[in-house]
Amino acid sequence: MSPVKTGLAIAALAAAVAAYVWLTPANGGKEPQYRLAKVERGPLTAVVIASGTLNAVTTVQVGSQISGQIKEIHVDFNSPVKANQVIARIDPATFELRVNQARADLDAAQSAVAVAESALAAQQAERGRVRINLGDAERDYERKRALVDKNYISSAELDKARTLLEATREQLKAMQAQARVNEAQVKSALASVKQRQSLLRQAQVDLERTIIRAPVDGTVILRNVDAGQTVAASLQAPVLFTIARDLRDMQVEAAIDEADVGRLRAGQSASFTVDAFPRRNFTGEIVQIRKSPVTVQNVVSYTVVISARNPDLSLLPGMTANVRIVVDQRDSALKVPNAALRFRPAGATAADVKPAADATPAAAARGQALQQFRDRLFAEVTPDAAQQARLDAVFAEQRPKFAALRDLTDEAARRKQSERLRAELRAQVEGILRAEQKPAYERLLRELGARSTAAAGRVWIPAAGAPRAVELRLGLSDGTSTEVLGGELAEGAEVIVGLAPGSERNGSGLPRMRLF
Repeated sequence: MSPVKTGLAIAALAAAVAAYVWLTPANGGKEPQYRLAKVERGPLTAVVIASGTLNAVTTVQVGSQISGQIKEIHVDFNSPVKANQVIARIDPATFELRVNQARADLDAAQSAVAVAESALAAQQAERGRVRINLGDAERDYERKRALVDKNYISSAELDKARTLLEATREQLKAMQAQARVNEAQVKSALASVKQRQSLLRQAQVDLERTIIRAPVDGTVILRNVDAGQTVAASLQAPVLFTIARDLRDMQVEAAIDEADVGRLRAGQSASFTVDAFPRRNFTGEIVQIRKSPVTVQNVVSYTVVISARNPDLSLLPGMTANVRIVVDQRDSALKVPNAALRFRPAGATAADVKPAADATPAAAARGQALQQFRDRLFAEVTPDAAQQARLDAVFAEQRPKFAALRDLTDEAARRKQSERLRAELRAQVEGILRAEQKPAYERLLRELGARSTAAAGRVWIPAAGAPRAVELRLGLSDGTSTEVLGGELAEGAEVIVGLAPGSERNGSGLPRMRLF
């Protein structure tokens, strides 16, 4: 055989071997083997996990309203303080001089008042003398006019008496005008005294502010100054100390994702751990859900405040708390592994992978859920006629929003939007109810918790030839297992959670090439 023919034969043989290796299935041509798990019944708890920061319930920042040099410091970190206790002093020399100057100005103003009052008194005495002279001039004028009528004296004498009378009258008017001037001077001097008194009081207040006092009982958790340091109070007061009012009562400020905040309510119990005591659980309850959103890198969260008792003072401000909030739980729930809900067999189409939402019991009952909730609310909470009218308006507003959930093709988006709508509905209803009606409303919400979290899902069970899909109605989830509220699964049934080792295929659906 020629070399050319020999080379062609070898190439053909290599191509045949390569085709055989490529097309031979990894499992030797057998049907794929699956890993199975059983559907079990047991306790199930849905929790919200978050992290937060420990802070004192009341933290007071102690500042200075005046500028100056710190002369004395009487407390340090962790020092317990009482209200009005002296904790620091600013050098008072400058302010003492201002007080002395203001006091001297006040004395000068009071002396000016005394001078003005003396001048007024002297003028009043002079005015009295002029009044006497005026009376005498009037009598003299009347006598001389009678004598002129009888031709006992000449008219010139009468003219002199008239001139003296008019001159005395004008002198009295001048004295009265001067009296008003003196009275105004006294008032001005008195006003100056009040002004100087205010300046003195302001200087005394500034002098008192050189003594820094604790505003509340508590513990110093931060000291920002040292003796000899100069503080400058300009647009805002510099913070010298931070005092925690009572470290035995603390709070955790946890950041809760917007998808989970709708399941939380004030009064729910919570637990948390800190890295300093990893084996110790601390308990508390939700006291506030702040409505102010916090957006970080397009992630929206809300601050939830959780009370934290700290009787032994082991918790310190600033510690990171790992919070766990129980939102709902079941003592005996039929549950399926979450891995079974995520499994998709090879070759399944998009229609097979996506649960038939419109065919599930949850979707079939979606239109009736609001009406059933309304009926039970009216029956168990017993709102009055005015409340019923307002509640009907709320349900009428929310009904088209819940109906629009059917148009969402993404299951995750549908569940997120559903949580938002339920949280909005709960808040609107709670705002209408009176305080005595809210306990019954809370019981109703807890009882309907399973229905409010229902969603569609699908698992696959082994069957002859190929796995068979089973539609489910799902409830609570703890991240590992999910509650089964409806479907064809029974306790003890086996579901597929993945492929057995050696049965994996590549992403294109072709057999995986074996090299050995």
